Amino acid sequence: MELRMLPYKKILITGGAGFVGSHLAILFKKCLPLASVIALDNLYRRGSELSLKRLKKEGVEFFHGDIRCPEDLASVGNFDLMIECSAEPSVKAGYDQDPSYLLKTNLVGTIHCLEAVRKNKADLVFLSTSRVYSISDLQSLPLSAEGKRFIVNGENRLAGWSKEGISSHFSTKGPRSLYGTTKLSSELLLEEYGTMYDLNIVVNRCGVIAGPWQMGKVDQGFVTLWLSRHLYKKSPLKYIGFGGEGRQVRDVLHIEDLYELLLLQLSQISKHRGQVYNVGGGPANSTSLAELSDWCASNCGQIPIDSHPQSHPSDIPYYVTDNAEVMKATGWRQKKKFSNILGETLDWLQSHQDLLQPILS
Repeated sequence: MELRMLPYKKILITGGAGFVGSHLAILFKKCLPLASVIALDNLYRRGSELSLKRLKKEGVEFFHGDIRCPEDLASVGNFDLMIECSAEPSVKAGYDQDPSYLLKTNLVGTIHCLEAVRKNKADLVFLSTSRVYSISDLQSLPLSAEGKRFIVNGENRLAGWSKEGISSHFSTKGPRSLYGTTKLSSELLLEEYGTMYDLNIVVNRCGVIAGPWQMGKVDQGFVTLWLSRHLYKKSPLKYIGFGGEGRQVRDVLHIEDLYELLLLQLSQISKHRGQVYNVGGGPANSTSLAELSDWCASNCGQIPIDSHPQSHPSDIPYYVTDNAEVMKATGWRQKKKFSNILGETLDWLQSHQDLLQPILS
């Protein structure tokens, strides 16, 4: 895919110093060197400041700004494409704490982004989340334990799932966390803006995205978290919920595979306008925490892992993405296997240990 064939002259990436945003900014700039690529970020998340040298080196312009402030978006000037990556990404945000930052960033911030897109008549790719789906329905999937993971093993009584994973037709009704609700609310606003103002808007509901330069935390970025804790051996790990045995399953997508999908969508933006796609690693790129622990032990050395059997209200035992719809619509196929993701991330952690250990430990 030659991005030079695309018409964009100025690309604004919100959350552009974060893991996803910085990678996309750099990749877009490499493929479209004559375009202006701008990364806007408030540097709220620890470790995001490490992206600034990478962005500058690749010719990406950085704006220190916040989508909660419309004047910060206005300071960027005109643009013809926005990729909206900014978010408070923790599904546990708001539990037993003030939800103001979450709500103002993920919901009010979306409104400000949409207004900027409307004023510029720009195209928009919005990165949403798999956590828009009903927690209770995900918790009620017919699962059984097999080896060190849960597997789907029962009758399909809910629409939108199969042994291939969760599709975009799965239920969004019922509680889904404040994080998931802000993202789903944003999707509804995008639909109205797209129709009312004749805008090209595409929504990708992403599962777990991983790769080098992700600053993993307990509630977001578990691949980096697991690898770094095993490698640096500074902080303990814990299996939380569902019996405390680490059988919960997620699928994982490499950041570069997400970028390849965006190229395909943007090359035919009018075809994909108004569409909502599930995007993730799929069954072949899925893992349980216990399986990941085994890989880490073999490649980094074993560490103790504690057990906390009780589940958090937002916890789900299983999420694997059904990519059938987005694959059919775009011809996209992921290229990076889960073993590639693990190997690349481990190499990065080893080669930048002095820089990363204080942050990830």
